[in-house]
Amino acid sequence: MSAADELLDIVDEEDRVVGRSPRGEAYARGLRHRCVFVLARDGDGRVFVHRRTPTKLVFPSLYDMFVGGVVGAGESYDDAALREAEEELGVSGLARPEPLFKFLYDDGAGRTWWSSVYQVRCDLPVNPQAEEVAWHAFLPEDEVERRLSQWEWVPDGLAAYRRLKEYRRSAD
Repeated sequence: MSAADELLDIVDEEDRVVGRSPRGEAYARGLRHRCVFVLARDGDGRVFVHRRTPTKLVFPSLYDMFVGGVVGAGESYDDAALREAEEELGVSGLARPEPLFKFLYDDGAGRTWWSSVYQVRCDLPVNPQAEEVAWHAFLPEDEVERRLSQWEWVPDGLAAYRRLKEYRRSAD
């Protein structure tokens, strides 16, 4: 089965399931679905950053400071976060990512999804999927901050990162 055929739950503005649709159709029709964003840090606190492959259905070749993706039909956010983190980092036995907050991403141009943001520590050697990740590195957060204006980032990841910084400020 191709990624475009994967079934997704379609949700309303309150994140209630209202139907199901193949991923490709959900993207083409701008149907609201669910996604997870996992900020992965190594033992030194550096953030896993990667550039998506040019073959990705959404935001090809852009940089991201999160691993993650869509939540499958009937799948929980928590299960999707662990599955996506292990898949994209190329590890198994990762600790369950810690949920932080949820928000509704809407770019105003037909891309909208409920987004659950997580964090996880990854001390395992990473081996990202070649079909998902074109380049990767663990970068200190100050370098991530410097790169925000230099690299082209996925817009939903950038929105999640800004909300994460706000979340941290409000928690202090």
